[in-house]
Amino acid sequence: MKSFKIEGGHQLKGSIQPQGAKNEALQILCAVLLTSEKVSIHNIPNIIDVNKLIRLLKKLGVKVQKISESSYSFIADDLDLEYLETDAFKVDGAGLRGSIMIVGPLLARFGRGYIPKPGGDKIGRRRLDTHFEGFIKLGAQFRYNKKDSFYGVEAKELKGTYMLLDEASVTGTANIVMAAVLAKGTTTIYNAACEPYLQQLCKMLNRMGAKINGIGSNLLSIDGVDSLGGTEHTMLPDMIEIGSWIGLAAMTRSELTIKNVRWEDLGVIPNVFRKLGITVQRKEDDIFIPAHTDGYEVQNYIDGSILTISDAPWPGFTPDLLSIILVVATQARGSVLIHQKMFESRLFFVDKLIDMGAKVILCDPHRASVIGHDFKSQLKATTMTSPDIRAGISLLIAALSAKGTSTIHNIEQIDRGYQNIDKRLKAIGAKIQRIEI
Repeated sequence: MKSFKIEGGHQLKGSIQPQGAKNEALQILCAVLLTSEKVSIHNIPNIIDVNKLIRLLKKLGVKVQKISESSYSFIADDLDLEYLETDAFKVDGAGLRGSIMIVGPLLARFGRGYIPKPGGDKIGRRRLDTHFEGFIKLGAQFRYNKKDSFYGVEAKELKGTYMLLDEASVTGTANIVMAAVLAKGTTTIYNAACEPYLQQLCKMLNRMGAKINGIGSNLLSIDGVDSLGGTEHTMLPDMIEIGSWIGLAAMTRSELTIKNVRWEDLGVIPNVFRKLGITVQRKEDDIFIPAHTDGYEVQNYIDGSILTISDAPWPGFTPDLLSIILVVATQARGSVLIHQKMFESRLFFVDKLIDMGAKVILCDPHRASVIGHDFKSQLKATTMTSPDIRAGISLLIAALSAKGTSTIHNIEQIDRGYQNIDKRLKAIGAKIQRIEI
């Protein structure tokens, strides 16, 4: 078992470049299945989840060529659709949450798409209804093998229609969009997700010949086309990683520069950290975080009531950063209520922070009240296990700020979302080792 050994309490200094966006990559890579022509993709993060999806595409018959460390080309001109009905696919597909997004492109182009119940983080219920309800409205027949937890959709022809999504699911919207671009007629999707990564997907599809209008809004209109061609695409920097580095700088009271962040695509993220009293400065397209030697003070509401930070669909605050916000709040001057609306198991990692000396009250599965230490009581080192990607990076940030040497087990969870994280942290002064136990 691989683990991290972290000597905390050291200030860091320097600059760090965010990786390509994990959540964008899982959508964009599936879109290569929509055409037989070459698609080149750049700024792909070298992380476990993305590499698993690339291997899955290879097994499906996609010709994959590595151009550079972060660039690949894909040609899906001779797919082995029989692989979708093998036992090997049931294992491969079940090991990755993002595998669900191969269904829409396969259904659109070949009339059938199958997937085992996808894996991923154990952070609560993550239902697939939005995906399959969208496919059914487009004219697909749905079937589910309960014994094998295996889903399937089939259609001789998809037909455009109007649909109102019951939730603004990012992956659900992406999957439906990828199916609708090759449907006959016009598809209108209301209550569509509009995250920057979904916008990136739509822009890429339009370059391939799709006709998608309303990009950036929650009302998409898609005129189906007969076929799509090849294109080139470059991933956005990962906004979750950018938020992680802001939190790391604050907790370790370090001066850090986060390079090339694409400010226009960060939404409310910088302002949410500012509400915790963290100085987030814009320097061209970089973020500069000065050393918070005097700490940071929570900005309560104007009536004096406790600040509440909660997640919401874009342009609201992303749920993937609430774990980071919670950790950062443990050393703020003041109190914060964290409200995780989407996932009922995501806050359960707070018991590990409590073991480190944090003052956190878990009110219920969705809410936690955090009373900040104002750095007057440093977190204590401990041994812990990473339960999922975002909790894992939050515990790593806590360990880097804590007094003493901490150990984090199950670091594959962190590696699923963060590229070469130990090497990149060492480059800015972190005392971190990857060890075998």
